[in-house]
Amino acid sequence: MTTKKLLTAFLFLLFFCENTKAQTYEKKIDSLILTGFGNQNEPGGAFMVSKNGKTIYRKAFGKANLELDANMTPDHVFQIGSMTKQFTAVTILMLEQQGKLNVGDPISKYIKDYPSGDKITIHHLLTHTSGIKDFTKMKTLSTIAQKEMKPEMMVDFFKNEPVDFAPGEKFDYNNSGYVVLGYIIELVSGQTYEDFIKKNIFEKAGMSHSYYATDRQLIPKRAYGYHRKDHGFVNKTVISFSVPFSSGSLMSTVDDMLKWQQALNRNILLNTAETKKAFQKYKLNSGEEFTYGYGWHLKDINGTPDREHGGSIFGFKSMGVYIPSEDIYVIGFSNCDCHSPTEITRNIAKITLQSVKK
Repeated sequence: MTTKKLLTAFLFLLFFCENTKAQTYEKKIDSLILTGFGNQNEPGGAFMVSKNGKTIYRKAFGKANLELDANMTPDHVFQIGSMTKQFTAVTILMLEQQGKLNVGDPISKYIKDYPSGDKITIHHLLTHTSGIKDFTKMKTLSTIAQKEMKPEMMVDFFKNEPVDFAPGEKFDYNNSGYVVLGYIIELVSGQTYEDFIKKNIFEKAGMSHSYYATDRQLIPKRAYGYHRKDHGFVNKTVISFSVPFSSGSLMSTVDDMLKWQQALNRNILLNTAETKKAFQKYKLNSGEEFTYGYGWHLKDINGTPDREHGGSIFGFKSMGVYIPSEDIYVIGFSNCDCHSPTEITRNIAKITLQSVKK
């Protein structure tokens, strides 16, 4: 056999092996997702996996709209819930980079009448160590859930509640802290939170299908949200998005979330020093380290460090996992809060990590 024929045979064999490997990987991911999103006549979800910034898996399952019998596609727009906190945290760091604030500042510097605001810092808010009352746990939340609330009104709603612990004493996931951050962003930047995110993040990162959530504005390719009841599915509970505000009111697509991850990787939004602050672990007053940076949980998958965060808001759930050492990003969205993508997304990341290490 000539050298040319040997080379051709080798390349064909290489292509065949790679193609077979890709098909095996795809089938593994499909079967994993179908364990939770297998009924194609129910609300569904969208999943995407990237490696080195390139999409290697991208599929949708189920229905985007039950009334219209519309199938889900990977292009559909979902509410991302608490994944919003990533954007709020990065916005704070952008303002610090511009010299407009410092994460070590007490919040009394910006909100003069905040109780014990001289002891609570922006850092405490970012890391869920402030001790302030989480408004989502307040029994009176239903009285404002459908009202249009200005950021100051939202802060006033919970600021006089007794604190749960002294600042820095413990880590306790807290939505109120991120609402206060959103209010500070508006005070410092002179822009609404929505405008700042749109102009300084969405537009810079090329996220043309991401929005501050609304039930009034027409959103192209919007996935509708659902709850499951004993008698079947119902449309999601209607709330005012001014209530979750900067703790959970953004919408996006799987493709736009990859652009977000790429913008962070390429320092399009933050310099290296500020980016590092988001992704490092911090310590409590006792010296004990906890596994949360600024807007991300810092965990690991089989010993390999990752950055992850989920979200849950009426009718929707979301989850994102990023493995820095391998540049693997996995994102999962669901348009029913009865289907959680959290464990599925983590397991996809686990399988993907195993496949690249073979």
